[in-house]
Amino acid sequence: MSTVAVATRPGEVLADLLPASRTRDIALVAGGAVLTGIAAQIVVPVPGSPVPVTGQTFAALLVGASLGARRGLLSLVLYALVGMAGVPWFQGGTAGWGGASFGYVVGMMAAAAVVGELARRGGDRSMPRMAGTMAVGSAVTYAVGVPWLAVSTGMSLGAAVAAGLVPFLIGDALKAALAMGALPTAWKLIGRRG
Repeated sequence: MSTVAVATRPGEVLADLLPASRTRDIALVAGGAVLTGIAAQIVVPVPGSPVPVTGQTFAALLVGASLGARRGLLSLVLYALVGMAGVPWFQGGTAGWGGASFGYVVGMMAAAAVVGELARRGGDRSMPRMAGTMAVGSAVTYAVGVPWLAVSTGMSLGAAVAAGLVPFLIGDALKAALAMGALPTAWKLIGRRG
């Protein structure tokens, strides 16, 4: 199998390798939102928690890393706005802005931007860097999602951490492992590791 070397500039993310245009950016933003909506339909209930494990967090972080901070944020904002408008593409086919898990959606918007910026600085070019990038993105998601869970359910912060963070750490490690393989491999295949 041969790889094609692609000339890249410092500070690029994978999406920047496509020919630049407004149409490209609109398609990437919309595609990132749709990917997140589709991934949100992968739902595994967590006993004792009102928040399930979903594919949307993985998709949100992957969108941020692949598209960069601005387009990643716009994708997740679009995802949130469309879901708030009533399209049932939040976790398990839900919609609306209330509820115990909506704070995680808000956290994913911020996480996509942070992960996108880290990717622009090379955080997606090797397995160790990608692990760190995913860990930071997950932490940002939880920094918003867990307090929202506590407030929306009346739980104490400790109970919210026990129900909305701790049960998800193993799944987050698996999602990080997938990302650690996917993005650095993509860069390697195009011939640029940075």
